[in-house]
Amino acid sequence: MLIRRASDIVPSEVTPESLFRARRTWLGRAALLGVAAAAPALPLASVMAQGARLAGVKPNPHYALAGEKTNPVTEFRSYCNFYEFGSSKSDPAQYAGTLKLRPWTVAVEGAVLKPRTFDVDELMRLAALEERVYRLRCVEGWSMVIPWVGFPLSALIQQVQPTGQAKYVEFTTLADRAQMPGVRSGILDWPYTEGLRLDEAMHPLALLTFGAYGEMLAPQNGAPVRMVLPWKYGFKSAKSIVRIRFVEHEPRSAWMKANPTEYGFYANVNPNVDHPRWSQASERRLGEFGKRKTLLFNGYGEQVASLYAGMDLQKFY
Repeated sequence: MLIRRASDIVPSEVTPESLFRARRTWLGRAALLGVAAAAPALPLASVMAQGARLAGVKPNPHYALAGEKTNPVTEFRSYCNFYEFGSSKSDPAQYAGTLKLRPWTVAVEGAVLKPRTFDVDELMRLAALEERVYRLRCVEGWSMVIPWVGFPLSALIQQVQPTGQAKYVEFTTLADRAQMPGVRSGILDWPYTEGLRLDEAMHPLALLTFGAYGEMLAPQNGAPVRMVLPWKYGFKSAKSIVRIRFVEHEPRSAWMKANPTEYGFYANVNPNVDHPRWSQASERRLGEFGKRKTLLFNGYGEQVASLYAGMDLQKFY
């Protein structure tokens, strides 16, 4: 497997200290992003129809996976976790067609100097300055290899400039009873919320994502914009995001509220910490008959292990 060496990722990319030291870099980058936003819409930003091809997508060589076969797009779209549309893996593909993808905005607020609301197409224009295709393993009880189209969340964070009070980032997703039949159930305390520590959110593998397989995300996969956090279990990757809020204290996620003994804040892929009802030492790659050994941090340890140096990963599960 080809992954980025830890030495290739400088500490300023992944630690809160970078929020102070990189301030001038942020301002320069923000100026560039302002130019991009003022320019005519890029081909990918003008693509509105569900399933339309994304133009000009550029692969990211740092995250190629040698020897790993990409799962077929049919598996990606038909076997999903998206409780807003039902708890069965087939429910999202069956019911998510009711989701209206435009207009769509994402409010970015809280402990930031420049709060603002982004139209989803503005977010896609931010991707113009990023290498946009990430072929990553993701785990949700099963695992898949998916060519995601997105960009590091850090590019958005740099736009709004968090204050010194910002220690965590909370994501809130759409909860519309009219469009989402699962929201009418009492499975979770809606809306669905998730969170990251700020240094996790600044890591280059924390991706704000709007496509996969060279196409716009389908509704059942979290359209029009979602998070992808490949070193964590899939429930951490919030789908259909409508708000990103910077806060001082650790936010309580939807699954933590539902069952805190089973679902912790960090949810890092860890074969050494069993779920109370099953072992997490092995996983099933979707489409394969047998199981394979689960890798710590889903195999991305060289990139992300430094985020958790000195932490008890059994206590902070």
